[in-house]
Amino acid sequence: MLPLDFPRWKIWATWATIVICCLFSVPSFIPKEQTAGWPAIFQTRFNLGLDLSGGSHILLEADTADVAKSRLEQMDQIVRTEMRRGDPKIDIGEVSLQNGSLSFMVRDVTKVDAAVERLRAQTRGVGVTGQRDWDIRVQDSNRVVVTPTKAGIDQATDEALDTARDVVRKRIDPDGTKEVTVIRQGSNRIVVQVPGLQDPEGLKALLGKTAKLEFKLVDLNADPAQVAQGRAPVGSQVLPMVEGGFIAVKRQVMVSGDELTDAYQSLDENGAPDVVIKFNGQGGRKFARVTQENVQKPFAIILDNQVLSAPNINEPILGGTASISGNYTVDSANQLAIQLRSGKLPVALKVVQESTVGPDLGADSIRKGVIAGTVATLAVVLFMMITYMRFGVYTTAALVVNGFMILGIMAIFNATLTLPGIAGFVLTIGAAVDANVLINERIREEQAKGRAPMQASEFGYKEASRAIFDANITNVISAVIMFTFGSGPIRGFAVVLAIGIVTSVFTGVTFTRLLVAGWLKRNRPKEIVI
Repeated sequence: MLPLDFPRWKIWATWATIVICCLFSVPSFIPKEQTAGWPAIFQTRFNLGLDLSGGSHILLEADTADVAKSRLEQMDQIVRTEMRRGDPKIDIGEVSLQNGSLSFMVRDVTKVDAAVERLRAQTRGVGVTGQRDWDIRVQDSNRVVVTPTKAGIDQATDEALDTARDVVRKRIDPDGTKEVTVIRQGSNRIVVQVPGLQDPEGLKALLGKTAKLEFKLVDLNADPAQVAQGRAPVGSQVLPMVEGGFIAVKRQVMVSGDELTDAYQSLDENGAPDVVIKFNGQGGRKFARVTQENVQKPFAIILDNQVLSAPNINEPILGGTASISGNYTVDSANQLAIQLRSGKLPVALKVVQESTVGPDLGADSIRKGVIAGTVATLAVVLFMMITYMRFGVYTTAALVVNGFMILGIMAIFNATLTLPGIAGFVLTIGAAVDANVLINERIREEQAKGRAPMQASEFGYKEASRAIFDANITNVISAVIMFTFGSGPIRGFAVVLAIGIVTSVFTGVTFTRLLVAGWLKRNRPKEIVI
């Protein structure tokens, strides 16, 4: 099929694509209150970045004491597993967590050295310091004491901050389209900037919870009077309940939130909002085994060291799915689902600074960006119309459509337009005519060879398209690399550039070809003035 042959379905598909993208761009130019009654599909709009619309700025600081505590809890699990799993099995007493150390008694003195060796195999070196991340020693001939070293805590804090940065980004921007800025500052701080969000309280509510979900067995042997005073038997701990009061639970984590694969807001049998969670294969098997072995016993659901509920296990739960109920609204259940889905924060973060920032360049930047875009577009239009006459008119139409399509696609994906994004938009407008320049010059060459207008146009589009696609593929690769490895404004520039490249090729090749084909078939000119 020749390049200028357009079947009816292709004509309709081209126009439908253009109309849909342009329609999606319209709400972004209209105040939100005026679009309130519009269909939901046309409520989408692109966002303005922090440098254009202002937003929320929060400085978070990691609690290093929380890192040490988390490491001790992890070592607790390692101790129980290694002593039970190894050959021979080493019988130990209750594991105690006190004064920043973990200790346990080995019942058979002859196995103390074996216990120490097993634990030393679980430690690792810290950088090139020659130190280990854990110090292991023996007290009173049969008690093993395990203490995290300062070098180990520093390394764990650094790793936890890297993970926390990624978790924070996922919570704020799960789709990766809002161009939030989440970067580390110093050894224990994270800077968060969210464009367009004028309420830091909402942001803090999203980031405030560690979202550390755990399932533990309730200690039925604990004395209620002792629990009320905050004391629990060895191997257990006292935690507050959401509904008030305290409860003693076993320290051992039966199933953790690390084994979740999904979490989403749903409704329980009474129509009240709840959160449904799904475990991976390992978590599902653990959950099934625990519920099978503890029927008619209470099972505590713990979020950030607070017991949400402690229901009895009426029957084994074998499907790998559970639900968390409480006094949730749809919004709060959704927020909890996002926190669980994005993963727990490996370290507690506290807010040390917060502010609502206005735009650095704001309305002035937008005004100058619009002026720059308008001047660039008019200059390009003037040049193309003088140089290529009718074909310059088609290029102008393609430029206008291209601009609306870029904004429409950004609105569809709820992407953010930053100041560098405006630069990318202007650059795209300027570069958008490259395709048409190549095509028009090729048509001129074919006409100079003596080809008829229809044939010259066919060969012009066919031959130029190869170079156009090759050149733009390399540009798309560059945009993808910038989006993958960049952050904040760099990603904003990459998003606009990538979208602009795709729409430029579409409008510059397909759309103008459609217009040229229609004109040639209607008028059958004997010569093209180009």
